[in-house]
Amino acid sequence: MKPIRKLLWALAIAAVLVVALGVAFYKRPISFLEGLVHTQLALAGVHSHDVMVEGHRMHYYVAGPADGSPVVLVHGLGGQAEDFRNLMPFLRAAGYRVYTPDLLGFGRSDRPSDFSYSIPDQAGFVFAFMNAMGLKQVDLGGLSMGGWIVQRMAADHPERIRKLMIFDSAGLNVKPGWNTALFTPASVVELDELDTLLMPHPPEVPPFLAHDVLRISRDQAWVMHRALDSMLAGGDTTDVLLPQLKMPVLIVWGDLDQIMPLVQGEKMHQLVPQSQLEVVQGCGHLAVVQCADRIGPTVQAFLKP
Repeated sequence: MKPIRKLLWALAIAAVLVVALGVAFYKRPISFLEGLVHTQLALAGVHSHDVMVEGHRMHYYVAGPADGSPVVLVHGLGGQAEDFRNLMPFLRAAGYRVYTPDLLGFGRSDRPSDFSYSIPDQAGFVFAFMNAMGLKQVDLGGLSMGGWIVQRMAADHPERIRKLMIFDSAGLNVKPGWNTALFTPASVVELDELDTLLMPHPPEVPPFLAHDVLRISRDQAWVMHRALDSMLAGGDTTDVLLPQLKMPVLIVWGDLDQIMPLVQGEKMHQLVPQSQLEVVQGCGHLAVVQCADRIGPTVQAFLKP
């Protein structure tokens, strides 16, 4: 009878653990999903690290051969380093060493209360990250707000940027034609409206998952508001800076982008004579996330020496 009792106890303990995990997942599903992505990246050879930059902890992922030419990719407002997880394999396959940092205030990086979260200060912080990592010259790319940040970096430190890539980028002196308050959604309805802006045909989000997203949104709202207020003030736009760039520039845009309509990508292309504009059909603002299979080969070709 003793072996049977041990088996029953083991089954009971296993059942309790399954129920506990189920309850934990139901209450905090985003943490579980982020952990899953983190594990998948680790299994794929993408390494997670922290580095101290100007007194603050900055999280980043790195992948590719240690002696590979460095590429730094900067995410957008409300995003995180994982946003480039679908593009990274194309760069690794081409032999590049890819770094994707979490901007200060986002992802796993610190959120200091005394930081401005403005475009110039974020650009300065990413530049300090490059120095901390010993990166003398890089190929640099950015998505949305990250595109604005890398434009500023390219203008301020052209000798450190070999080639520049901007994906569905902000930066021009254009007032948004949509409700910017949606970037800090306070209800399921507002979250659905934001998803519709970000991507064509967004998937339906289960209520328990939506409520966890809203919880995180409330927690991060002060960072988002500080960044948005700075951007909407219009003092750091790049209309004047873009024509001054001399390095090759790749501009990638989803033709269905509602956050930054394609006309803005076309305007950037006009402002940078040596730029290359690639329009990705059927993709929205998160084209580099959702359409990386089509964008990856373009990026590979652009970055070739």
